[in-house]
Amino acid sequence: MRRVVITGLGAVTPIGIGHAKYFANLCAGQSGIGPITHFDTTGFETTIAGQVNDFDPALFLERKEARKLARFIQFAVAAAKLAVADAKLAIGPDNCNEIAVVVGSGIGGIDMLEQQAYILRDKGPSRLSPFTVPYMITDMAAGYVSIMLGAKGPNFCVVTACATGTNCIGEAYKTIQRGAAEMALCGGAEAAITPLGVASFSAARALSTRNAEPTRASRPFDRERDGFVMGEGGGIVVLETLESAQKRGVHIYAELVGYGASGDANHITAPAPGGEGAVRAIRAALKDANLKPEDIDYVNAHGTSTELNDKYETMALKTAFGDHAPKLAISSNKSMIGHLLGASGAVELIATTLSVVNDLAPPTANYENPDPECDLDYIPKEARKMPIRAAISNSFGFGGHNAILVVKKYA
Repeated sequence: MRRVVITGLGAVTPIGIGHAKYFANLCAGQSGIGPITHFDTTGFETTIAGQVNDFDPALFLERKEARKLARFIQFAVAAAKLAVADAKLAIGPDNCNEIAVVVGSGIGGIDMLEQQAYILRDKGPSRLSPFTVPYMITDMAAGYVSIMLGAKGPNFCVVTACATGTNCIGEAYKTIQRGAAEMALCGGAEAAITPLGVASFSAARALSTRNAEPTRASRPFDRERDGFVMGEGGGIVVLETLESAQKRGVHIYAELVGYGASGDANHITAPAPGGEGAVRAIRAALKDANLKPEDIDYVNAHGTSTELNDKYETMALKTAFGDHAPKLAISSNKSMIGHLLGASGAVELIATTLSVVNDLAPPTANYENPDPECDLDYIPKEARKMPIRAAISNSFGFGGHNAILVVKKYA
């Protein structure tokens, strides 16, 4: 099988735009969670989220074009351009057909949907934008990235709720391995901090209501966790064959060596008891990577700050890693950026990659009151300098979707 390496990283997150700022703030324990300002939250049970407050789409798109686009597409284009620049990748006639684009979104253009629904109600069908459907559908992140950058290889999206970004990267990895592309721009984008988005998750009793303490609201694995905090943003990575990267003479961050996926077949929102589905996905990823459990040093956990996810993820790690589980260093980026839904796996894979590169694992913020049922090493309070030979990034989505990626040092 062809070796696949990571050569470009692009991140748009609540704690920084650009992978360097994002990772530095993660390791510093910086929270990006605060009061929602995107809309009036009067009457809402949850009024906090992880917004990307410093994002200017005009830095990545023409202003007129940016105004038409759903926000998740703006995030996807911005992250893709950052990743391509980081990889020093020039896309042109000589290579465009060999570059895949695999970018997904769990929810897509919900902002466009809401806006146009109000127009339909108040002004009638003749006033709807002709861009309503194109900019609402989830595949348009991949489509627009391809259009903006000229990548003409395989172009598709995977939609698996909160596992979307991870599945997109995993499928891009396999697309390259089997020879259907030499490179890929892959990841996820999400912008669901809207009245409908927040109200819907709140109605499902999934969100934290710790509104008075926004920076302390997301508490993965902590006994006092009361739900997840919504976030927004985008993450794109550039994958390519080792031969391609060597030929281009570009910096290689790390090697992507494994991908595993499974289905719970259990419930629309609750994970399978004991994390049974997650166990199968982890084992599949390790088998794909040709690594043993003891070869993994760090786990970038899904860690949503919800009761069942954190408990069952802990159980899954114990089952999959056995005696090695207590030796794993584990942390959740969601404790600082919130849950970016379909983009979460992508921005977390970026953090995982940088952890492997720098031998530095970010902390789990707000881990203050250990839950007896979550009794592994969750790196509380401060980032940990430690040797990281290989790491996994976990993602689990509504519908029972489980996806795992394995990254190891390039050598």
